[in-house]
Amino acid sequence: MSTYVVVGAGPVGVETARLLGEDGHNVVLTSRSVGPTDLKDVRTVQADATDAAALARISQGAEAIFMCAMAPYHRWPTDFFPIMDGVTRAAEIVGAKLIVLGNVYGYGANATGPLRFDQPLDPTSRKGSVRTIMWQRALRASVPAIEIRSSDYLGYGAVTYFSLLALPSLIESKPVTFLGDLDANHAWAFTKDVARTLVAASSYSGEWGRAFHVPSQHISPRELMRRTAAMLGKELPDVSTYSHAQMEAFGMHELVEMSYLFQSPLLVDSSDSEAILGVKAQSLDAMIADTLRDQI
Repeated sequence: MSTYVVVGAGPVGVETARLLGEDGHNVVLTSRSVGPTDLKDVRTVQADATDAAALARISQGAEAIFMCAMAPYHRWPTDFFPIMDGVTRAAEIVGAKLIVLGNVYGYGANATGPLRFDQPLDPTSRKGSVRTIMWQRALRASVPAIEIRSSDYLGYGAVTYFSLLALPSLIESKPVTFLGDLDANHAWAFTKDVARTLVAASSYSGEWGRAFHVPSQHISPRELMRRTAAMLGKELPDVSTYSHAQMEAFGMHELVEMSYLFQSPLLVDSSDSEAILGVKAQSLDAMIADTLRDQI
């Protein structure tokens, strides 16, 4: 039995805490606004991740700290670094390993796929640069660090391009306007698989200071919408894409910056995670059903 601290109480953080608790570990789930939980062997503590001293106090005896906290999407360049610094410093104070939840933004628009965990980071966006710098700071820490990189989420409660732009219209049988090439294959990661990869990485006995990719399912946005509509018992409505001019006119500046992710196939190689960590992607139907948990 070990003690673990999970920083961030979003869908992935909560699921990570649940899995660790069910494995018999003592778990602290913390965020600024986390509430009580009935998860087995999980206690919740409100704390600000930017306060390294406070976080270290609740992390005493922890074998690892999971950095699953998020910053508001439009404030990544200002809000994420203090969070990362606080979590990293807390891990150093208590001597805990550091497991960082990241994504594939750092590879940039010029990366050729399938994306591999060991290919160079070459960010071409502000958000990609933020993620790259966060990982560099973790690597400079005096404790071992691993990053788990995920593509776009599917799953209950996940706030993503799909859940914001496509899902509400699919539920209401209204026309959908999405991003990029609707028929380009894209990697989709299930929030529960992200958590499983994080937990598996905590037991990794090889050399740390590396990344693992979350095993994903690959399907085009149009086909994902079709499968989602079918699970809702509906026909696929008309689907179109935003132009950059439309996104700018609507004030959707964050989408303009990251729209390259959907302009060509985005494929993620997770063979290393599957072979070493023993994690495989759940079925696309399971991902969609969980995303629609309150709708079907």
